[in-house]
Amino acid sequence: MAEPGAADELLRRALSYPYAAPARSYLYRDGEAAELPPGGPELAGRTSLLSYGANAAPEALARKLAPLSEAETPVLRAELGGFDVAYSAHVSLYGAVPATLVESAGAVAPVSVVFPTAEQLRLLTATEHGNYDLVELDGLDCRLEGGGEVVEAMAYLSRRGTLSVDGG
Repeated sequence: MAEPGAADELLRRALSYPYAAPARSYLYRDGEAAELPPGGPELAGRTSLLSYGANAAPEALARKLAPLSEAETPVLRAELGGFDVAYSAHVSLYGAVPATLVESAGAVAPVSVVFPTAEQLRLLTATEHGNYDLVELDGLDCRLEGGGEVVEAMAYLSRRGTLSVDGG
């Protein structure tokens, strides 16, 4: 038997997806969005991970990185050329229809680039429940807020492809 309120919490999660994310770059720190340090965050030893859904939201990062006693992760807003964000052709364990990236010539998708440590990336990947493949993308046209670019990054791409309704 489910705990009291568990169904309500699942419904809230599904209806809240992809969760509120700041409209600016930030430093995720222990469940909150903090200001980036002057001069920008230290990115050495971290992986560039494209995020276009829940993984850019402090609420989702708090849940996914909870096993770490202190979690700090830069999350930088960006524009990704040549891609669109589309619905994935599956329903999450909690009832949301999640997103995936799809190549789209001429499109520019608003995304974030999360910079997890190796342990943080392991925890994030464990939450993808077999619906996504972690893939490396290169030759990207990804421009970071405030300047700079990312030409290689990891991304979770749906194993199920994109949602299609009446062939479109």
